[in-house]
Amino acid sequence: MDTKSHNGINPSTANSTKHSKMSTNTSSSAAICDPPSESKIIPVFPWFAIDIGGTLVKLVYFEPLDLTPEEILTEGEILMNIRHYLTSNRAYGEDGFRDDALELTNIRLGGRRGNLHFIRFPTSRMPNFIDLCVMKNLHTLTFKVFATGGGAYKFEHDAVEKLKLSWCKCDELETLINGLSYLSKLNANECFYYEEPQNNANFNKHSLKVDMKSPFLLVNIGSGISILHVESETNYRRISGTSIGGATFLGLCCLLTGCSSYEEAIQLASEGDSTKVDKLVRDIYGGDYERFGLPGHIVASSFGHMNALDKREQASKADLAHATLVTVLNNIGSISMMCARTENVDRILFSGSFLRINDLSMRILAYAMDYWSNGEIKAVFLEHEGYFSAVGCLREFIMDENDLTDSTQH
Repeated sequence: MDTKSHNGINPSTANSTKHSKMSTNTSSSAAICDPPSESKIIPVFPWFAIDIGGTLVKLVYFEPLDLTPEEILTEGEILMNIRHYLTSNRAYGEDGFRDDALELTNIRLGGRRGNLHFIRFPTSRMPNFIDLCVMKNLHTLTFKVFATGGGAYKFEHDAVEKLKLSWCKCDELETLINGLSYLSKLNANECFYYEEPQNNANFNKHSLKVDMKSPFLLVNIGSGISILHVESETNYRRISGTSIGGATFLGLCCLLTGCSSYEEAIQLASEGDSTKVDKLVRDIYGGDYERFGLPGHIVASSFGHMNALDKREQASKADLAHATLVTVLNNIGSISMMCARTENVDRILFSGSFLRINDLSMRILAYAMDYWSNGEIKAVFLEHEGYFSAVGCLREFIMDENDLTDSTQH
């Protein structure tokens, strides 16, 4: 891939409008679940948290490793079977997957030691997931589920009715920050950047320690986009966003190429050449537009070639997928850059499930940030991408001051 041929993001000096008030450090809890208090009562096992997004459900499950003989005896067959089912499989049906490469082992959570598992499946399968929980007799147990995302509201009635459990709703932006803070401290390699994103032979990936007390932008790429200005773990605000996000990319790819999954869309995009679809500056000026410092390889018009019949006939499905990806990322990158300039920050953290199995998108964003800022603004990425809100949601209710001491991750 020649990143330089299609990754341009036009810089802008326009100011972004701040339209959101400061977030507060309190949860929006369901009436059936008491909000957290200073004297927390640690819930009984199993410990789940779930982030139900517009496109993807992210679930985290804590598997205890320090069960006492008494706890093992009283655990019961149902809970033991659930634990075995979740931890011994990597796939659940056709659409559910456990990201075993992301598993955090032998960590401390809520005063207990265990493994943290990360599971995902399409939001369209949420009713099937609830039915599976009934089939596994989860509804016979008395426990709490901590939920965030829009689906925490959408699916609350069905979950409570069928599973007879306590459904605790948490604010998704608060849990996002909470999860980022926790995992970045727990996992030394959580944050990273590419030193040479345009180098196909070696991107030069480096770990980076993120100080939550030093201001940065957090760009969460889900179905849509939310951009937060973070000054500390408790001081942050949503400053911008866009409706053109991960679901836009997948939806357009399905329409244009006939693909049916995110994995298929990303694979197509990685094989395509967007310059056969997009009109570049050099296609208009014959080279660079020197007066305004616009190099010939940047995009002047997304899908600009597609009004010509011969160009449409030459463009493959992979080319269309790549152009769709670049169009969406150009929009995200441009807005992020303007926000960084306005807020006077030099780090942009990109999170969200859209970046899963998606080095291509990370490299495009990294190159664009570095190029248009003359190296002043760094794009930072995260190993656990879209799971931060689910982890933060679990941490809202299960917390121990010693959780981050004597914890190791393998």
